[in-house]
Amino acid sequence: MRVIKIGGAIIDSPHMRERVLSAIARLDEPCVLVHGGGVVATRLAQQLNIPQTMVDGRRVTDSATLEIVVMAYAGSVNKSLVAELHAMGRPSIGLTGADADVVRAHRRQHPTLDFGFVGDIDHVNAKQIRSFLDQGMSVVVAPITHDGGGQLLNTNADTMAAEIAIALAKTADSHADGVSLHFVFEHRGVLASVDESDTVFRRIESAAVPSLIDQGVITKGMMPKITNAVRAAEAGVVVVIQHADDCGTTHGTRVV
Repeated sequence: MRVIKIGGAIIDSPHMRERVLSAIARLDEPCVLVHGGGVVATRLAQQLNIPQTMVDGRRVTDSATLEIVVMAYAGSVNKSLVAELHAMGRPSIGLTGADADVVRAHRRQHPTLDFGFVGDIDHVNAKQIRSFLDQGMSVVVAPITHDGGGQLLNTNADTMAAEIAIALAKTADSHADGVSLHFVFEHRGVLASVDESDTVFRRIESAAVPSLIDQGVITKGMMPKITNAVRAAEAGVVVVIQHADDCGTTHGTRVV
């Protein structure tokens, strides 16, 4: 069972977007597709003159920004992806964490910084996700969660993908084929050097990640991706960070 995560750069690139969706349409079983849409949200915020703040690749979310990300992620991006998958012959359903109570979260508490309406995940309803998959539908998940009290929250898409993969892996029952998590983006894998875009790690040991961060090899937007990759790998999920052209394969950087 595959959980595939794509970000704003993939969504904003017609070529890479088509390659990923085509790969998903060709899979021999339905999958979970978790998407971001930061590029779309940032562009919309600029059009509305609403300033944005990013901290280590994560978007600080005030009330105005929450409205923007809900419109972008849960609205235009999510429904466009679902429609395109249907056009390719892959039955799909689009969800947020609030739909069918799939993902609950709480508002992030930070000692020095107010992240606003950013959600940290408490629970993933893996049984509900599996029910859609068992009906032959791929599940397209926007990174919007809820707190159970009526409040929507903006949650990092890399975190959503990792937590969904971990939850699915824990609910083994008759699904003994294992779970793989694919972080799909615009590079061939994790860059071995910020100055060498063609040189990537083929394998990263979880224990080596803190050192790579300290050395400045892993920075900014890669931070949530790699930290969530490590968390999923430690939970027994097969994790690959890869290019859009390699979606559905094991090519890229394997995190173990």
